[in-house]
Amino acid sequence: MSRYHYTECGLDNVFIEGVEIIKDEDGEEVVCIPAIGELHKAIATGILKQAGAMSGKELRFLRTEMGMTQAELSQLLHRDAQTIARWEKEEIPIDGNADTVVRKLAAEKLDIALNMSTEELARLTVPSARPREIAIRRADDDGYELKAA
Repeated sequence: MSRYHYTECGLDNVFIEGVEIIKDEDGEEVVCIPAIGELHKAIATGILKQAGAMSGKELRFLRTEMGMTQAELSQLLHRDAQTIARWEKEEIPIDGNADTVVRKLAAEKLDIALNMSTEELARLTVPSARPREIAIRRADDDGYELKAA
């Protein structure tokens, strides 16, 4: 079991501990990641609970996990679909109020218990210059958990 940099999810800051790396019949290393849905829920939880404004890639990850298009999200946020696209491309920073609403919406749609008030959540969405790693540990055959920072 080892630590794996999971970039396949579209994020640069996700690392999974406890994944199995095996060799296929050609001798190539293959990473075994079971229960992708549970893994993506753990990643979403990490995004929702982390301090600092979410990145454009994190917004895109949450939006796609919720099964929403940019147009659908833009209607809920009362923004133009082009604004959502510009946030996701990191051309402009995500508005703090929209960041908070997206976190609450994602928690509801993805059935994630935030265990914090809207006020506490809004206080998390302050822009931060430091990169934030989302570290996840394989809990069992069907689950994952956020690794304590």
